[in-house]
Amino acid sequence: MEGHEESVTKHEQLLQHIEGLKVGTKISVRKLAKSLAVSEGTAYRAVKEAENLGLVITKERIGTVRVEKKPRNISDQLSFHDVVEIVEGNVLGGGEGLNKTLHKYVIGAMKIDAMARYIDAGSLLIVGNRENTHTLALEQGAGVLITGGFGTSREVKALADRLSLPIFSTRHDTFTVASMINRALFDRLIKKKIMLVEDIVSTKPRVNMLKVTSNISDYDQLSLETGQQHFPVVDEWNRVIGIISRKDVEELSGDHSIEKCLTRHPITVGMQTSLASAAQIMVWEGIDFLPVVDRNRKLVSSVTRREVLQAMRDARNQPQLGETFEHLMWNGFAEERDEVGKLFFHGMVTPQMSSDLGTISHGVLTSLMTQAGLRAAKDMSGGDYVVDNLTNYFVRPVQIENPIVITPFVLEMSRRACKLEIVMTHQDHLVSKTIMTLQSIDHA
Repeated sequence: MEGHEESVTKHEQLLQHIEGLKVGTKISVRKLAKSLAVSEGTAYRAVKEAENLGLVITKERIGTVRVEKKPRNISDQLSFHDVVEIVEGNVLGGGEGLNKTLHKYVIGAMKIDAMARYIDAGSLLIVGNRENTHTLALEQGAGVLITGGFGTSREVKALADRLSLPIFSTRHDTFTVASMINRALFDRLIKKKIMLVEDIVSTKPRVNMLKVTSNISDYDQLSLETGQQHFPVVDEWNRVIGIISRKDVEELSGDHSIEKCLTRHPITVGMQTSLASAAQIMVWEGIDFLPVVDRNRKLVSSVTRREVLQAMRDARNQPQLGETFEHLMWNGFAEERDEVGKLFFHGMVTPQMSSDLGTISHGVLTSLMTQAGLRAAKDMSGGDYVVDNLTNYFVRPVQIENPIVITPFVLEMSRRACKLEIVMTHQDHLVSKTIMTLQSIDHA
């Protein structure tokens, strides 16, 4: 135990050291290991965890750099500082305005008098080496991004400093810059839509737990006060060593120690675990309760299956703004019913769905069949499911711009599971068949 505690402490010391560095400090694994007298492997693991925690980022040709950790409440808007990082920019002036947000960007590809109508305060002008345009944008309250690696005059830099509006350059061309910013905006919307465990935990006032030294009477009292049946059990360092539930303490006297009846080595999740992952863990493991721990396995909070499902349903009711590749593929398919009310889907194989041979990609085909199966199961029961098992049979290829029809058939359905056969056809010819088993998230 002492050796384990020492290794945890060294890892924690490294993370605390990295967290204490000034923003912008370059970090070397070798120097970090030498300064804190640890192995380079230990230092490397700490740096990678710091990267996962958002404390550092690794930039091409620069290395690992300490950065400001961004809060979870992701904004829909980008700041000028965000754009500088996205386009690997070099700030030429107006650095005090980098934290300002921008509501739109304008590409300067017209005469200056026509361009003036589109530039307003809070926008970002993307333009080449046209100094008169740089001045115009700054005077109208906009930031300036200069493409192609060009700079600007001393007078323009001074104006940017005076107005606290950033002007920065990037080596990329205008088209690439616009694509990079668009991608960043959509990625931000997708990340905002994906709910994490911390989104639930942040709304809970306190964490209910029991000490390893507690007895059954303590469990009964806490259960009576909270109405809960499951509790994490922690040691003297607040590390989770087990969980205890009502079934564990049945028929035991009040002075009986919970240490002898708890379930040890419980499955846990972290604050950055997605709610979808937490739900799948609960389904696969047949549990309704998960302790939430930090990187040292110290208790932070706990979540129940009911809380996870409710939060996922609430998130599903929010506007669908940022779209993943899966959503973009499925958006091309229409949902219809035949004369007896049976559900089926039809669409067309687009060029983006194809392999390098011009036929539908096996990965895309699997994704389409999965989406059809999940929607059919939800249509039948109204519940939410996760894929447990899937087997694809590829019968014949289907090429670009061919129409396809996907028809799911429910073979068997219970409270806990659903088995389906899903058929894809092109002009009544069988293309692929999938046998799928789904597990219900709603039932333990």
